[in-house]
Amino acid sequence: MSRSRTVLRSLIPLALLAPLAACGGSPGGKGAGSDTASGKTPGFPYTVTNCGVSTTYQAPPRRAVTMNQHATEIMLALGLERKIVGTAYLDDAILPAYRPAYDRIKVLAKEYPSKEVLLNANPDFVYGGYSSAFDKAQGRDRGGLAASGINSRLNVEYCGTGPVGLEQLKTEITEVARTFGVPERGAALIEDQQRRIAAVTARVKDKSKPAVFAYDSGAASASTSGGTGIGNEIVSLAGGTNVFADLDDTFGDVSWEKVIERKPDVILIYDYAGTTVEAKKQRLLNDPALAQVPAIKNKRFVVLPLSTAVLGVRVADATESLGRQLHPDAA
Repeated sequence: MSRSRTVLRSLIPLALLAPLAACGGSPGGKGAGSDTASGKTPGFPYTVTNCGVSTTYQAPPRRAVTMNQHATEIMLALGLERKIVGTAYLDDAILPAYRPAYDRIKVLAKEYPSKEVLLNANPDFVYGGYSSAFDKAQGRDRGGLAASGINSRLNVEYCGTGPVGLEQLKTEITEVARTFGVPERGAALIEDQQRRIAAVTARVKDKSKPAVFAYDSGAASASTSGGTGIGNEIVSLAGGTNVFADLDDTFGDVSWEKVIERKPDVILIYDYAGTTVEAKKQRLLNDPALAQVPAIKNKRFVVLPLSTAVLGVRVADATESLGRQLHPDAA
C-alpha cells in the first residue's frame, strides 16, 4: 500500500507522562496558562505559517479533532486530551501509556470522517498527519474548513518542502505546543527525543552501515520509504543506509528490478493493520526473482510499526528499536 495515495503512518518517560496529562486544560475552561486577571492567555495572539497557510490564534483551540494516529499521539504526549473532541484513523495500536486517555475520546470514524461527521463534532481546529486528511474531493480541504471558521494544521512531513529530519520534528512539536499554549511541554518532549536519539547515534557511529530496503507493501511493485520523509532519517540515525534515499518522496513505489539492483543487506518491514509481518516475509522469501538479494539469502529482516516511521513522538522509539535490530552487538 502506497503512502503517497489518499489512504495511508518511548516518548517522554512514563514518569513524565502523568504530570503532562494532568496539566491538560478543559475544552470549556480557560485552557493552559490563562491569565485569570486579564482573561488573556500569555503568548497570544500567536501567528504560525504551516504548509503555506498562515493562521493567527487569539487563544488556544478548545475543540480539536485529530485525523491521524501520529497527530493524535502528539496531542496526547503534550497532555492535551481534554482539548480533543474527536479522533480518527489509526495505523496500529495507540501506545499503552496513552490508551486510557485515548479511550475517553470519541472516535468519529475508523478511517477519515465524512465532512458532515467532522462538522457535527463542532471543531475549531483540525489536525491532520497526512495530506489525505484534507482531501478536497471529500470536502475536507483546509480552505473550506477555514471558510467554516475552523483552523487546521498539517504535519510538516507533508508540506513538500524537502527532506524531513530532526529539525522538522522539533518544528512540529514546538508549533503544536505553542498553538495550544503549552510551550514548556513541547520543550520537554523535544529534549527527551533528542537525548534518546543521541544515545543511539553514539552507540552505532563506528559500526558499518548495512543497506536497508524499507518494505511497506506491494506485489506488482514495492511501496517503500523515499528520501524526503522521516523514515529515511530514522534508518540513518539507527546506523543504516536507505537504498532508496534518492527517491524524491516520503513514500513511493519502486520496481522489484530496482530492489534487486540495489542489493539490500536488510529488509525493514513496516507493520500495520492488514497484511501481517509474517505474510510479507513469506511473499518476499517465496519470490524466485529475489532469491539472490543478500537480505533474502540471509533471511535478515527487521520490523517497525508504521506509526513509528512518520513524524511524531515515536521517532526516538523507532531509532532505538531499529538501532538494536541493525546492530545488536552495539554497547
